[in-house]
Amino acid sequence: MTVIIGGTVRAPPRNLAALKPHMLAMLAASRAEDGCITYSYGEDVAEPGLIRVFEVWRDQAAIMAHFAAPHMAPWRAACAELGVSDRRLLAYEVASERPL
Repeated sequence: MTVIIGGTVRAPPRNLAALKPHMLAMLAASRAEDGCITYSYGEDVAEPGLIRVFEVWRDQAAIMAHFAAPHMAPWRAACAELGVSDRRLLAYEVASERPL
């Protein structure tokens, strides 16, 4: 069953430039993983430092492999160093999809 992860994290706006290379590395590594369909970050245009997260995974097994991937440790370290906080992510199991 397809799983969507959506939500937000916060970063101090003054640290966004330093965080960007880490975000790009995380995007590239995650998108290359087996089972990753979509993986993206976007800064909210109305609220500096609010980062919107959107991921689509083939199934729960792919997400579990993602959490164990080698690129997660440097990502977590960068987040801690640069003050990323207020992680609010939810997983949604998708039974079907259709175009709008």
